[in-house]
Formats: sequence, structure tokens, C-alpha cells
Amino acid sequence: MSPALPAWSRPFTAAGPLDALPPDAPRHAELIDGVLATRPPQSAFRMFATRLFERSLRPPAHLAVIRSMTVALGPRLLLAPDVLVARRPAIGPATTSFRPDQVHLVCEVVPAASRERDRRTRPIRYAGAGIEHYWRVECEDDQPVVHAFHLDRDAGAYVSAGVHRGRLRLDVGFDVDIDLGLEWPPA
Repeated sequence: MSPALPAWSRPFTAAGPLDALPPDAPRHAELIDGVLATRPPQSAFRMFATRLFERSLRPPAHLAVIRSMTVALGPRLLLAPDVLVARRPAIGPATTSFRPDQVHLVCEVVPAASRERDRRTRPIRYAGAGIEHYWRVECEDDQPVVHAFHLDRDAGAYVSAGVHRGRLRLDVGFDVDIDLGLEWPPA
């Protein structure tokens, strides 16, 4: 007789928050097509690059920078970008997830284990949900390289807003100017 599967391995919907999962469930998970997907272990690059964007983005007062919270893109699709910029009225003490219309920008720092998903699947999903800006951050020579995209609403897809090395200067509805240099080991 096979051992019973853990309760967290059953099919899910985004109707129930992932923070209500049983205690034995993986801590960092996303819901992709109803299947609970664990995120790969975090590298030092991913941790420090995420911190760089979290601390350096300066949106206007009606927006806020959020780290590691989920976006419910559909009943069976709940993604957790590394950093997002959300509309401030959507944030409350009990907030565990955002709707796409509450999200202005998502930023994914790409680990090798999910490179294909971050390059191909996520942009299609985020664009299809109407999220205005998508950044894919990859490691090149131990430094962040930002592949920035904005939504072409007529096409329903992202178009490039440039590949940024060394410095990220961009208008995403507010001015962004971030020095992308990371010292190793970071202070």
C-alpha cells in the first residue's frame, strides 16, 4: 500500500489563500494550473538583487513596493513575483494576495531552475492579466541585468522597454533610476 500523499499535494484553487495550507506544506509556493509548485532554493544573487529593487524603487504615494506576495491571475493561477508595485488602497493588514488590476509592475529575479518559465510563461500570464510592466532580472557576470517590458494593450503582449546593464533608467509611470552594481560580498 502506498503512503498517503500530504494534504498540500491535492489540487488547489486561488480561492483559498496559500497561507492557509497545512503546516507540512512547502513555505515558498505558487499555484500554476491548479498545481502547487515550490520555488527553487534562493541564491545569494537572487536575495541581494531582490533587496536592491525593494529598497531602490521609489513609486509615488498611491503605489507601494511589496516583496514576495502573490498575484491571483485566475482561479488556478497564483504567482509570487520577487518584487511588485501595487496600488496602495489594495494593501491592508490581512492582505495575502493581489488581483492583477491592483498590480502596476512585477519583477522576477530569475533562478536557473525557472529560467524558461520566467522567460516564456510568466510574461504571457502577466500580460494576459493586464499587468502594465514586467521586469525579468538575470545574472550576468555576477551583476543584475534587467529585461524590461511594458504592455501593448492592443496586442495583449509585452514589448521590450530595453535591456539595462549597470544602471536602470526608465519611466514606468514614475521615474526609475537604480544603480545595478552589486558588490560581492554585499554589505
